[in-house]
Amino acid sequence: MSSITPKFILRPFRESDAESIAKYANNPRIAANLTDGFPNPYGLDDAKKFLTMAIQNEPYTIFAIEINGEACGSIGIFVQSDIHRKSAECGYWLAEPYWGKGIIPEAIKQIVNYGFRTFDIVRIYARPFSFNKESQRVLEKAGFTLEATLKKACFKNGEFCDELIYSIVR
Repeated sequence: MSSITPKFILRPFRESDAESIAKYANNPRIAANLTDGFPNPYGLDDAKKFLTMAIQNEPYTIFAIEINGEACGSIGIFVQSDIHRKSAECGYWLAEPYWGKGIIPEAIKQIVNYGFRTFDIVRIYARPFSFNKESQRVLEKAGFTLEATLKKACFKNGEFCDELIYSIVR
């Protein structure tokens, strides 16, 4: 197995990404690791609705993960408000054919650099479910540290699970 990460770029989304997003996001194994706001099944109308929201942000906060000319995933950085305004949440998903190839840790490093350069923040965090060991590993590879375990904080697919909080501080 090659240890070379496949080539990918982070770029702003385009309306023309709708078909590829719908194709790759329509996967229950992806939806199982995200909030219930991520539809399952995921259709073309869901992709268009997402793209309308993603494209309107300036500066950009949500980026396509492009591989071989296709939008195969998404990564975003979401600055918080009020007393949490110096923090931002990072969220991401990737098409299953590209899992385990080192793409997400590298994409996270890029979004962290972008976040600290672009926004007035000092902390970026992510909140994987306790059962999502793969996401925990990619966050650790990207330099994040486990801060907390929130017991039974989430109710996903009819079951309670713990929510973990990973962060990186400038």
